[in-house]
This record gives sequence, structure tokens and C-alpha cells, in this order.
Amino acid sequence: MNLADIADAVTRYHPNANLDIIWGAYVYSAKAHRNQNRLSGAAYISHPLEVAFNLTRLKMDEQTIAAGLLHDTIEDTLLTAEELRSFFGDEIYHLVEGVTKISQIQFSTKEESQAENYRKMILAMSEDIRVVLIKLADRAHNIKTLGSLDASSQQRIARETLDIFVPIANRLGIGWMKDELEDGAFMYMMPDEHESIRVELASGQNLREAYVQKVRTILEKELMASGITGKVVGRSKHLYGIYKKMQQQGIGFHDLYDLTGLRILTTSLKDCYSVLGQVHSLWKPIPGRFKDYIAMPKPNLYRSLHTAVIGPEGERVEVQIRTELMHKICEEGIAAHWQYKEERKNKNESMAEQLTWVRHLLETQKDFKNPKEFINAFKVNLFSNEVYVFTPEGRVIPLQRGSTPVDFAYAVHTDIGDHCSAAKVNGKIVSLKYELKNGDQVQVKTAKNQKPKRSWLSSVKTSKARSKILNFINSIEKEKSLSLGKALLYKSLAEYQVDPAEFLKGKVFDETLRASGFANFESLARSIGLGKVSTHEFVNKLLPREKIQGRQRKQSERIKLQEGISDLSGAINLKCFDDDILLSVGKCCHPVPGDPITGYITRGRGVTVHHIDCRNLESLGNESERFVDVLWDDHLKAVHSVRISIIADDKPGQLAEITRILASCDVNITLANLRQESNERAHFDFFIEINDLAHLNRMFSEVLKIDGVIQVNRIKGHSRTNKKEKRVERNNQEV
Repeated sequence: MNLADIADAVTRYHPNANLDIIWGAYVYSAKAHRNQNRLSGAAYISHPLEVAFNLTRLKMDEQTIAAGLLHDTIEDTLLTAEELRSFFGDEIYHLVEGVTKISQIQFSTKEESQAENYRKMILAMSEDIRVVLIKLADRAHNIKTLGSLDASSQQRIARETLDIFVPIANRLGIGWMKDELEDGAFMYMMPDEHESIRVELASGQNLREAYVQKVRTILEKELMASGITGKVVGRSKHLYGIYKKMQQQGIGFHDLYDLTGLRILTTSLKDCYSVLGQVHSLWKPIPGRFKDYIAMPKPNLYRSLHTAVIGPEGERVEVQIRTELMHKICEEGIAAHWQYKEERKNKNESMAEQLTWVRHLLETQKDFKNPKEFINAFKVNLFSNEVYVFTPEGRVIPLQRGSTPVDFAYAVHTDIGDHCSAAKVNGKIVSLKYELKNGDQVQVKTAKNQKPKRSWLSSVKTSKARSKILNFINSIEKEKSLSLGKALLYKSLAEYQVDPAEFLKGKVFDETLRASGFANFESLARSIGLGKVSTHEFVNKLLPREKIQGRQRKQSERIKLQEGISDLSGAINLKCFDDDILLSVGKCCHPVPGDPITGYITRGRGVTVHHIDCRNLESLGNESERFVDVLWDDHLKAVHSVRISIIADDKPGQLAEITRILASCDVNITLANLRQESNERAHFDFFIEINDLAHLNRMFSEVLKIDGVIQVNRIKGHSRTNKKEKRVERNNQEV
């Protein structure tokens, strides 16, 4: 590659380009990299030239070509950033600096580091997409020269290419670059598989080419007879694409039926559909293989008609139909929409549409506090497999495959998502967890009192829906933590018989706050509410020593909370399984509605509800300031798991009679274990689901009426049988 080739390529698509900028960048880069060689032994300047040529394939402007020539000068030479800026100005300097920052990213496996590096990549894309295009052009050449590196480096770079740069090229719609990056990485990641497929393809290449030519001739005659101007070309699949299809379908190379493909390029949109009709009239279409990406383009702006038919000699043939312009966009992606400086006064809507996902990720990434959540959202946006659904007005909404009406609602507008209460799909009411299909018409009903639910997180697929739901839940959790923390602090002060209004303000309080590491009262209260800080520790620092020494605790009753703070029994109830994120039920004692209960502040996990007689509470008596009042919700309708033990005479039919009575009491058995004793007695151990304590007592009464039943007990404690019991339980079920 030489500079004259690059200059000629730029002139062909941009006749008015300022080539002096490119020549100047070449001279500067050649000087900076003089006496440097690649590991392959080639002069280093060969690499910037190849990167610049790749950028001409993307039809980039002269500033980007120049930055491609200069992209390694800051990182790998003695020339400084200030010198580069003074020679070439701010625009080229910022492009080179951006590429340098991306090159320094190490995509480690640690989630925290990985999330931060992905954020840097998103920021670079959002500030100037040309930075990432230069990096892609750089990687496209480097992947071809991996043979000079050691095996470990080859594997690392190949994996990084497949995980990061291939999906970015795909998301930007750059077809040729995606294929080259995939095949290059595939060769080093899985050399045996790569070679096997390459050999198989080569062995049947002549036969496939002859068959494609036969089908081309038939189609060209048909187009000519119909007066349609079009071009028919063969389309070969790249190696990694074949490998992925084999893996996805679980088949071998010889079971693939679509290695033969053709592409028909027309001059108008109308002709695309006319040609489709002709293809289907010539050969029988394969059901389920037609896709209309013209009416419903992919998010990367890919547009084409796809169909598969049973062609001559019974062979399956894949056919793509598109206009010349659509094909240009399919191959060049975002570069096909690029406008040069003199043209940038008008907004390029296609490019803006294509980069929406980048801006969206940048806006929502702050909602993901968990690095794993953010990484998943990033990958979802890169790898998403889309479905297309319609609004009632006919607007197409692209969503990730597996999306629900909640995803749809958030895609339309955040407020609609936040207040989504019900949905209709194709005129029928469906669950909010319904998995949307291509072509579904979706209508969402909203309600003012509806709020996002934590349970939605288990079914939504899009990063926008997940981030908005998490953001809402986090805000509610903060408010509930604040309210709970205030209540606990007031309660603790009341036990010392002091007035909170007197001690929770003033100089002493402010000093105690700072000494405890809190900026204000709200941060203290939230930490107490989340169980991160003990009220006892803070109060001991705050109150005078005589108050601490002379305190009189009231052991037999709960102190009423100060006016202005909501009653804990109203704020905490067993509606926790949906909205109340601060409350959980103790697995050690499995309390059920009707049981006497108490709440305990568990550090970092909010309030855990225990049976008042739970053995675990005995060890917590010295931390009584962490106990809170809780009440059952009178309107709660839910099932609760309880373990019971039944001792009865060991006689035929006893198990059947017991299970019959349990069923008649509307009790569901989830686990069962039978143990026979030498004293002719049988021990039945059941895990059952009941509504409340009254339901349990009614069931006990009926079981005790069974002839031969000696004793029925509720077991409080372990929530799982041991392995031996599980084996017995399975054997009993088989019997």
C-alpha cells in the first residue's frame, strides 16, 4: 500500500478533498515511525497506510484519513501531543487522542474494570463516532497480522475482537468489516474448526459456482423478460458465519442447506417486490424463511428482502433482494451516510438514528450501579436480536427478541413504562410477561397509581426498561430507608427518655455526624434504615454520659414513634414480595400470617421478619435497638411454605389417606418424605403450602381425625431436607 493509492481512492468519492492534509499527515507519521518495524519485520509505516486505506473503504473525510495515518504517533513515538496539535489543529488532534485512549483500554475479566472500560468506549463513540471507526480500521489490519505474535496474544486479541469490535462493526452496519474481523479472529480462536470449514468449502467450490451460474442465468432472463433493470450476483458465506450456523442448529457442515446464495440488486423499491414475486413464481418458497427488512429495517439501518426457495435440482437457495442504495448502506453502514464539512449544515437524520443506541447507553449507564448490569446492557445493545412490533397507530417499534409489553411501553415513553398496568396484543389481553412476536400490534393501558415493580426485572429484556425500573426501585429504596432510619433513631432516643427534637440538632449533633462519617441527617438515617449503622452506636456518641448511664429501658412494650414519623406497623407488612424491597421473611422459622412476629434490622438487607419464638433471636437480645414492630397485612393473599411432621401407625393406605385429607383442605404438597420405624410407626415429613395460621390449624384438625394418626407438628427451622431424605422422597414419588 502506498499513499498514491490512498489519495486516488479519496479523490474518487470526494473530488474536492484537501489532499495536502493527508500528505502532511503521511510525512509526519513516516518521520515519527522512522527506524521502527512491526513484529513481522515490515516497516512500521506500512500499518498506518493500511489503516488509512481501510478508512477510504469507509469513504471517510480527509481529517479522518489523516488521523488514521497519525493514530499511533502519540502512543508509540517520541513526538508529543502538543506537537501534533500545533501541526494539525484541534480536530485531528482530538481524533488521534480518542483512538489512543481506546487503544489503552484493557478489557479485563473483572466486572468493575470491564464496566469502566465499556463506559470509556461508549463515551468515545458518543463524542465523535470517527474515533471508533479509526479504531475499527486499525483492528481490521491488525487481525490480519496476528501471525507474528505469540499464541497467548493471538488468543487475547482474537477474543477481544469477537467480543467487542465485531458487534460494534455490526451495530454500525459495516458488513465487510464485520465479516473480515470475524474470519480473522476465528482463525486464531479456533484454528482447527476454521481449517476444517475452509477445506470443506474449497472441496465443493466448483460445483457451487456452476450451480450459482445456472440459477443466475435463469433469473437474469426472467428480469429481462419483465423489463426490470437489475443485477444478479452470487453471494458466498464467510467462514465464521457458517460456523455460527452450525453451532446454533447443532448440525455438521454437510447438513447445511444454504451455502448457495444470490443477491439481486434493483434500481427501485417497487422493483424489489416485483422481483420477489417472480422468484416465488419460479420456485417454491420455503415457509417461514421470508423476512421483510425493507418495511421493517434493522436498527443498524440494514434493508433487504430475504427469502429461501427450492431451486433447480431440488437445492435450497437463499435470495436477497435490495436496491443499489440499500446494498451500499448494507456494506458501508454508517459510512454511507457520512457527510463532509461543506455538507454538514443539514442534519443527517439517518446517522442520528443509527447512533441513538449510543446516546441512550450514555444516558442510562448511570442508572446501573452494579457493573454486571451495565455490562449486560452494553452487550444487549450490541448483540440484540430484534423483533418488530406495531403501535396502534402503525408505528414500528424494534425491540430485543424476548421483549415484553413492559419493554414496549418503555420504548414508547418512560412515563408510559412507569405507569404500565395492562396490555393488549392483537386485540387480546395478555400478561405483562408475554413474549412479543414479530408483527404483534401492542396496546398498553396506563394507570396513575401504577408504579414499576421489582418483579418486572425478571422478564424485561431491553436495557432501557431495566435501567428505568432499577432507577425507580433505587429511589424508592432510598426513601424507605430514610423513613425507616428516622423511625429507628427516634425509637432509640425514646428508650433513653430524651426528646429527639432537643438532641437531633445543634452543634453537638453536627459534630457527632461528622465524627461518624456522615454529611447530613438524611445520609445517617438511610444508613440506619439499611442496617449499615447501629442506632445504639450513634446514640452513645451523641448523648451525655449521664444519660447513657442513667437510661431506663422499657422491656415489655414498644415505644410509640414520635409524631411526624409513620407507624412502623403500617410501613412494614408482608406485601414485601412485590413492592416493599426492604422486607424479607426469615428462612430460619418460616412465619405465616397469624403467627406472632417481630422485625430485625439485618445489616445491608433491611428488615427480616421472624417468628417471635425463633431460636435465632435468642442470640440477638443484646442488640435490642435493632428490633422493630411488624404486623401482618390483613389483605394479604399468598401461599406460604411450612414444614410439618405427622406420626401415624404404619399400615397400608396410610400415606394415601393423609394426602387425600391434605388435598381436601386445599393444601398443596411440595415435598414429601416417609420414614418407617421399628415400633410399627411411620413418620411423614411434608413441605406444604398454606394461606395462613388459621388454614394450618384447620388442616391439623382434619388430619388428627384420621384413624391411626398419633401426632401432627409444625417444624420451625430447616427449609430443606438432606440429600438422603431427597432420595427417599423421589423413591416414594415413583412408587
